[in-house]
Amino acid sequence: MPASAPIIVTALFGAADAAWLDGLRRTHYPPERNQVPAHLTLFQHLAPSLVEELGRRLTAETRGDQAPAARIAGIIKFPEGTALRVESPQLEAIRDRLADAFAPYLRPPDAAPWRPHVTIQNRVDRTVAKALQVRMAADFRPRPLEIIGLASWAYRGGPWQPIGRHLFSRSGRSPRN
Repeated sequence: MPASAPIIVTALFGAADAAWLDGLRRTHYPPERNQVPAHLTLFQHLAPSLVEELGRRLTAETRGDQAPAARIAGIIKFPEGTALRVESPQLEAIRDRLADAFAPYLRPPDAAPWRPHVTIQNRVDRTVAKALQVRMAADFRPRPLEIIGLASWAYRGGPWQPIGRHLFSRSGRSPRN
């Protein structure tokens, strides 16, 4: 793949969690701007020149390793949107190692402390966002989240173009709480 577009790095969800999260996103995200499935972003803008080194590092972080345990731990309330907060110390450690490796190249948002989340609603009227947040908070329960790998994508203004998928060797999913 030619390295000509900024690179995004995300975690990959197991099929059931991907379907659930994407269903939430399709229901609540403005359809005219919903160009990508639900995702958990580790980095939002890496230089295209890092594509080969990034691929090597993502392979090293996943090959032969157990998938990190993760869970949906809460609701994040944005003024004009809603997200689900993700907790995963093991995934945070992976992200920290990658951030250290690429520190000289990180833009401010990627150099800032990471707040792992899955956005399911963005850029909506504040009253619409607040209503969803209240509805979701009423019956929210933390739940496991299956992370099966890491992926890199080229951003060219529309739907992301896949660069690479790096799957963990073994599931790290914990039983449902």
